[in-house]
Amino acid sequence: MFRNLTPTVRNLIIVNIVLFLGKGALPEDLFTLHYFQARDFYFFQVVTYMFVHANFMHLLSNMFGLFMFGSLLERVWGAQRFLFFYFFCGIGAGLLYMGIQHFIDFADFRRATELVLSNPSSFNLTDYVQHFSVINPIEPVNSDWVRTNYAEFINRSVVGGASGAIFGILMAFGYLFPNSEMFLFPLPIPIKAKYFVSFYGLYELYQGIQQSEGDNVAHFAHIGGMIFAVILLKYWGTKRNTFF
Repeated sequence: MFRNLTPTVRNLIIVNIVLFLGKGALPEDLFTLHYFQARDFYFFQVVTYMFVHANFMHLLSNMFGLFMFGSLLERVWGAQRFLFFYFFCGIGAGLLYMGIQHFIDFADFRRATELVLSNPSSFNLTDYVQHFSVINPIEPVNSDWVRTNYAEFINRSVVGGASGAIFGILMAFGYLFPNSEMFLFPLPIPIKAKYFVSFYGLYELYQGIQQSEGDNVAHFAHIGGMIFAVILLKYWGTKRNTFF
């Protein structure tokens, strides 16, 4: 089974495993993707975050997806085009995730911070501490603490893993091989790739909008990988009925 792995897929799996095993020797916080206005954000993180996995199951699920679908795409496209696609989807996923953070996830916190800085009344400061405090408040609370609190909040939000790239690969599989049948454990019946990918994408969108308490999965990064996959596939002019 492993003999069927194509070179690029095999090398990506090896690199991810090696980096995971050596993660204790690396400054993990430096390579995960921070929000672009955070103090610990660096431009290279839009690439390096794809190789930082939180735990073994996170790594296993992503590498399983790469193992299952990556080699087929590499055989169709060749190594260079596949690798470009992989990074394009992964980087795109990270960028879309940061966009969601900026316009949705952090919007209320940012507006509250701007309000209290523009009008630092006792009422506004007290209300801000009650609802938006992430660090211990000082006495008395002042504008410097508010700025520090906001900076700490946005700096704590990080994302890591190859999921965005893997969801891009999954989307490409469903796009190019829509009628391929897949068996999903424990269901005993096959499902066509186009339906599986569509339902999975809708599930990720629902989970991203739902924002369930305790859910630390970057669902919109997954959606981002799928969106950027479609963009690149459309750009390449690939037709749905080209491959079967």
